[in-house]
Amino acid sequence: MFIRSERLFLRPGWPEDWQELLGKIADEGVVRNLSKAPWPYTAEDARWFANQPQDKRLPHFFVTLPSSSAPAELIGCVGLGEIDGEVELGYWFARQHWGRGYATEAARAVLRLAKVLGHSQLVAGHFIDNPASGAVLRKVGFRPTGRLRQRFSLARGYETQSVEHRIELGCPSDCDGSDDSPGAMRAA
Repeated sequence: MFIRSERLFLRPGWPEDWQELLGKIADEGVVRNLSKAPWPYTAEDARWFANQPQDKRLPHFFVTLPSSSAPAELIGCVGLGEIDGEVELGYWFARQHWGRGYATEAARAVLRLAKVLGHSQLVAGHFIDNPASGAVLRKVGFRPTGRLRQRFSLARGYETQSVEHRIELGCPSDCDGSDDSPGAMRAA
């Protein structure tokens, strides 16, 4: 499965991506904001992640920045997972690509796909010391639930508070619908 947005190309990871992946995510400032990535992040971790099979209902993507003069550069990952029986949106981006709107653009693309896949609502969270991620979630339509929960961070090695968010996607539709079309995504 592939997704093209205005500036980005989202694609599955391939085994040969492991070295580029390692070069982008092997940054403690990135990994500490994730729950399932270890620190230090090793070549073995990158090989494992690049070889993960796709789940048709919960796909994950390598986010690339296409270029006409060079191969597309890997800048992060975005995808759907499961937590406590609910579908969760997750993402990370290499530090040099923070603050450029890429996380917002990639998240919007995956939200449209989630709706096509039949998901009616999603959850997401961010560690309390990562408010930039909360800003991304609000930009794409998630709303804080008012719930803080303890969530384990493998990189940190301990549980820390996570601000929980939710979005109602509505009825399934095609991925080309505009935000003001019938059945558009609405915050919970």
